[in-house]
Amino acid sequence: LRGGIERYLRHVHNLSEVTLVPTQALAHRLAGAGFRNLMVMARGVDTALFNPRRRSAELRRQWGADENTLVVATVGRIAAEKNLDLAIAAFEGLRHVRPDARMVFVGDGPQKSALATRHPEHVFAGMRHGADLAAHYASADIFLLPSLTETFGNVTLEALASGLGIVAYDCAAAGELIDDGIDGLLAPPGDEHAFIDAAIALAANPGLLARL
Repeated sequence: LRGGIERYLRHVHNLSEVTLVPTQALAHRLAGAGFRNLMVMARGVDTALFNPRRRSAELRRQWGADENTLVVATVGRIAAEKNLDLAIAAFEGLRHVRPDARMVFVGDGPQKSALATRHPEHVFAGMRHGADLAAHYASADIFLLPSLTETFGNVTLEALASGLGIVAYDCAAAGELIDDGIDGLLAPPGDEHAFIDAAIALAANPGLLARL
């Protein structure tokens, strides 16, 4: 049904004065499909809320981590489209260089119960909001974003503002906002081995993590 649905959507959107899209990449893709009057609308986060000063030693203790423990986090809906099995595989890979590392999932969704049952060794913090959510970001060290289904991905901005070392695919917000090796590490979209290798490299290089 994709062709018919796309034709209908194109017709409706082309009647409008403007269609707002979250990234330049999406604007290019839609323009190539015949959509007109496209404009990229920038997004941002509250940096008074999301910032490294929210880091909490007490919260890290609850996760079984001290100041020297590497904490790896992912934030968002716990569902199949988020590709969280890759986040777990990347974490298992980096534990070869940081055996004491801890993995924290923040969010809820249809896969949470099954994932928590299969991996009781990980922390499942559930849904968090406001300053509590900001503290969960800032109290981690590495942020993994294995999803290939984001239209933007506000979590990328929140993790950047929180001072985390990010590993993500080169698409959506991460592809537009992260300079690979400067403020995060990017893997080619769909290249799981490259994603895992990037996570391991970041865990193995404290200097790189601190710089990112």
